[in-house]
Amino acid sequence: MKKIRKAAKLVFYNWRPIAGFEILYKLASVVFFAPLLFGAFNLAMTLAGYSYLTLENVIPFVLKPVTLLMLAIILILAAVYSMVDISAAVFTLDQSVQGNRVTFRQILRFAVRNAVRVCRPKNILLVPVVLLLLPFVNIGLASGFLTTVSIPEFILDYIRANAVLSVLFATVAIALTVVAVRWLYAFFYFTLEGRGFSEAREKSVALGRGKRVRDFVQLLLMQLGMAIVYMVFLLLLIAAASLVGKLFSGIFLLKWLGSTAVWLGIVLALAVIAALSVPLGYGCVGILYYRRKEETGEEVIHTAAPVLRERRHKGLVKGLGVAAACVVAAVSLTLGFLLSTGRINPNIEYLRTVEITAHRGASAYYPENTMAAFEGAKALGADWIELDVQQSKDGKIFVAHDTNFRRTTGVSANSWELTYDEIAALDAGSFFSREYAGEKMPLLSEVIAFAKQNGMRLNIELKPTGHETDFEKCVVDEIRSAGFADSCVITSQVYEVLEHVKAYDDGITTVYVMSLAYGDLNKLTAADHFSVEAMNATRSMISQVHNAGKELYVWTVNAKESITRMVELNVDNIITDDIELARSCVVESRYSSLLREFLKLLD
Repeated sequence: MKKIRKAAKLVFYNWRPIAGFEILYKLASVVFFAPLLFGAFNLAMTLAGYSYLTLENVIPFVLKPVTLLMLAIILILAAVYSMVDISAAVFTLDQSVQGNRVTFRQILRFAVRNAVRVCRPKNILLVPVVLLLLPFVNIGLASGFLTTVSIPEFILDYIRANAVLSVLFATVAIALTVVAVRWLYAFFYFTLEGRGFSEAREKSVALGRGKRVRDFVQLLLMQLGMAIVYMVFLLLLIAAASLVGKLFSGIFLLKWLGSTAVWLGIVLALAVIAALSVPLGYGCVGILYYRRKEETGEEVIHTAAPVLRERRHKGLVKGLGVAAACVVAAVSLTLGFLLSTGRINPNIEYLRTVEITAHRGASAYYPENTMAAFEGAKALGADWIELDVQQSKDGKIFVAHDTNFRRTTGVSANSWELTYDEIAALDAGSFFSREYAGEKMPLLSEVIAFAKQNGMRLNIELKPTGHETDFEKCVVDEIRSAGFADSCVITSQVYEVLEHVKAYDDGITTVYVMSLAYGDLNKLTAADHFSVEAMNATRSMISQVHNAGKELYVWTVNAKESITRMVELNVDNIITDDIELARSCVVESRYSSLLREFLKLLD
C-alpha cells in the first residue's frame, strides 16, 4: 500500500495536465485514430480487390504484397499511437520526481517526439513488443486501446479441451511473461535516456538481474491494490447514489436532482480514474525503476526540465481551455451514451427477439449430437438445436461433428469408411458419461421427426469431407420430404456448399458460418443469414446485416459477459453450450448496464 501511495503521489503531482491529456487522447482515438486504422485496412482490401473477408479467403488476402505493406503501415501506426500514451505517462512521472510542473502542451510535444522514434530501423522491434507482448500478459501497462484485444471463446474452449495445447498455451504465456519482466524498464531507458530499443532492453535486463521475481510480484501486488481501491471507490459512489435516492424518495424533484448530481459525479470520477490508469500503471513500474537505479548505483538520467513560458492573459486562456474541455467532454459523453444505447442510429434497426440455439444439443449436460442432447435442449428451453451432419459410406445422412470417430466413440474410423449400420453400432455416449453408454449417432431423419413432434427448429450444419455423393441434394431432399423446410436452416463454413444448396433449391434458407468476418457480407448472395464467431460481432456489422433484411447468429457464447454483450448488440440468435445461462441473460434484460443497476438502487 505504501508503494501505491507513492505512485499515486507522483502521478497526482501533475494530475491535471496528464488527466486532461489522457481524456482528450482517448477521445481522439475514438474520433480520429480508430477510424484511421479501419480506413487504412479498408484501403488495403480495396487495393487487393476484396470486398469482404472470411476464413476461406483471408490467407490469400494477407499474402498479397499490397496487403503486407498496408498491414506493416497499420502496425507501425498502432505502435506509435500506443507509444505516445506510454511516453506521456513516463515523461510526466519523471517531471514529478524532479518536482517540475508541466503543461498539456509540453506533455504532448514530448510524447509525440519520443513516439516517432519507433519508426527508426534500430527501434523497429518496439512494434511487436508494444502490440503483442505487454497486452498479452495483461499487466496493465499497455495502452487501453490495445488491451481490448482478447482470444475468442471457441479457441480457448478448444485449447482447454486439448491437454497438449493447454500445456503449450501455458508455456507461451509464461515465456511472454518472463520476457515482459526482463524488459520491464526498457520503456524508461528508451524514453528518459533516448537509447535505442536494443540497448534499452539490455539495460533493463541488467537493472533487474537477480530481482525479477520480486519485481514481478511487487508489480502484481500494486496492480491488485489499485484494482481494490478502484472497486471500493466505485461501491462508495453507488452507495451514495442509493442513499440519495432513499433520502428523497418521497420528493420527486429532489430525488431527480440528487440522483442526477451523484450520477454525474460517478461519471466524472470514473472518467478521471480511467484517464489516470496508464500513468498509475507506469507509476508503479517507475517506483521499481528508480529504486533499482539507487540500489545498483546507476546514474539516474532525467528528461530535461521544461521551461514554463510566461503567457499574457494566461488566466483568460486557462479559462477558455477549461470551458472548451468541459464542452468537449459533455458533448462526447452525451453522444457516446446515445450511440452506445442505440438512441442515435443512422441505420434502420428493428427490435428483435434474441433466440437461443443449443450447440450440438445440450452438450454441456449430455453427449453432443445425440438424441439425449436434443431432448435435453428441449427440456432446458432452447429455441433451436444446432447439429452437424455427414454422409456415410452407403449415402445415409447422419449426425456427427468430427470426421473421425475416435474422440466420441474410441474407434479410429472416418465417416466415409463405414456404412450407417456400422456407425449406429458405435457407442457415442460413454465418452461423456457411463450413464449414456449406448447412445448412438442418429440419422438426420430421426432428428427432424423429433423436432417436428416437439416444435423445435434445427440449425443443420453440413460438414463436407470430399468423399460425399450429392451431399447437399440428399440433405435438402430429406428436409423437403419431411415438410420441414420452414423450420430449419442449412449452414456451412464452406461457402461453396451454400451455393450448391441454392442452385438445387433456392427456397431453402441458408446461413454462412464464419470464424472471421469483415467487410460487405451482403455480397455473399448465397447466404440468407450469417453466423459469426462472437468476437467478430460489432454494432456496424449487425446494422449492415439487419438493413439488408438478414439475421446474424453468434457462436459459441458461454460466458455471461459475452452473452449479455450479444443481447445488447441486438443479435438475432445466440448459439451456446449453456442454455440456462443464455436464457437467464435474455430474460434479465437486453440492455443491462451500470446505469440500469444504479436506477434499480434508487427505486
